[in-house]
Amino acid sequence: MALGVFGLTIGLALGGVVLLGTLGFVLQRTVDTEAFRTADAVALLAAEDALPDPLPVAGGQVRVQVVDAQGRIRAASIDADRLVPMVRPERLDRDRRQRLEVPAERVGLAGPVRVVTVPAGTAADPLTVLVARSMADVRHSTHVVRTILLVAFPLLVAVLAAVAWRVVGATLRPVEALRRGAEEITGRAGAGRLPVPASADEIHRLAVTLNGMLDRLESARIRQRAFVSDAAHELRSPLTNIRTELEVAQRLADRTDWTAVTTNLLTDTERLSRLVDDLLLLARLDEAPPTRGVGPVELGALLAEVAARYPSPPVRVTPPPGPLWTTGNADELRRVLANLVDNAVRHAYGSVVLAAGSAAGAGAYHLVTVTDDGPGIPVADRERVFDRFTRLDDGRARDDGGAGLGLAIVRELVRRAGGSISLTDAPEQAGLRVRLLLPAFPGEDGRGPQIDGA
Repeated sequence: MALGVFGLTIGLALGGVVLLGTLGFVLQRTVDTEAFRTADAVALLAAEDALPDPLPVAGGQVRVQVVDAQGRIRAASIDADRLVPMVRPERLDRDRRQRLEVPAERVGLAGPVRVVTVPAGTAADPLTVLVARSMADVRHSTHVVRTILLVAFPLLVAVLAAVAWRVVGATLRPVEALRRGAEEITGRAGAGRLPVPASADEIHRLAVTLNGMLDRLESARIRQRAFVSDAAHELRSPLTNIRTELEVAQRLADRTDWTAVTTNLLTDTERLSRLVDDLLLLARLDEAPPTRGVGPVELGALLAEVAARYPSPPVRVTPPPGPLWTTGNADELRRVLANLVDNAVRHAYGSVVLAAGSAAGAGAYHLVTVTDDGPGIPVADRERVFDRFTRLDDGRARDDGGAGLGLAIVRELVRRAGGSISLTDAPEQAGLRVRLLLPAFPGEDGRGPQIDGA
């Protein structure tokens, strides 16, 4: 605040100096203009050899003399000296117009005195017209303005400082309220909201934006806490099983079936390894920015490759009518399809069908479907199943080794590929259908890459 008032003071002071300088310059130019006008009129009379004596001059603060080449005064106004020129001869330039300052006592006017000279006469009889005007009025006007500024300047600064103090204080009061609110939220390390001022200005919009940011941070904190809790819970289960197996085997060493123990330990270890791999993958997906794939991937071949890992039946592929090329990372898309097929096989009663084709009405996208004849998923849960550690059937998921991360990984990988995923009813309400929309490769008709000579 003090710095602002100081800057305002400096600015006003500079403005006052500029104003005084401009006022003095304008008034002086006005005096010179009037003096030259008078001198030009007298020079015109001299050219016509019609100089009156005395010279007619309006105003008592003007003196006029007409001086010849020898410094003699040919004509003068009624109040001008007829013996001594107002300007010493050595200062005169008889070939050009001049502006000069002379002592007040030499002219008989209140000082300072401004004298202008104008060449006149003929080449045979050169003359110089001298017109003197007092600058007392100019000095007086400048002095009055300077006095007014010196008196009004401190008052103006004081008034502006008071107004600025009130205005800035009123403007920063909501900011201070935001600061106190942020300090309280930081102090209790919990959820909270900043006060929103009633005025619809920038501070209001800032408070609304900050509250939105706090809500997102709180939601992220809750999700992180839930994620850590669920991860710890999932990691505890296989670790507990491993410890139990080892303790029992240690106590019953002679009667322990070590082949069965190692089989159980290997199963729990694999389950633990899969869970850790899934957690690491999700962490990398959270940190890495979304990126499109590095090259084209043919969907028909990818579906056949994934389906080949499972017996037929239950898994079978409906081949597309022609090559369908999409952009993406082949490993990530293979992981997406493998997770979806694993989930479908786990819940299907008898069949799982993979199909791909052009997406009608979806622009430059291809549609991939994974359809099973299982119990399906209720409509209310079809968005929730994509959340991490979500299982609609906890007991069965645990027995099968699932941790509720498969669909969460699928959604993140599909987003990275620039596509989308949704769940719908299978035809005739007999099971579940997963619909994948993947961007078509920007080739001819979206069906393949551009190949030279093809």
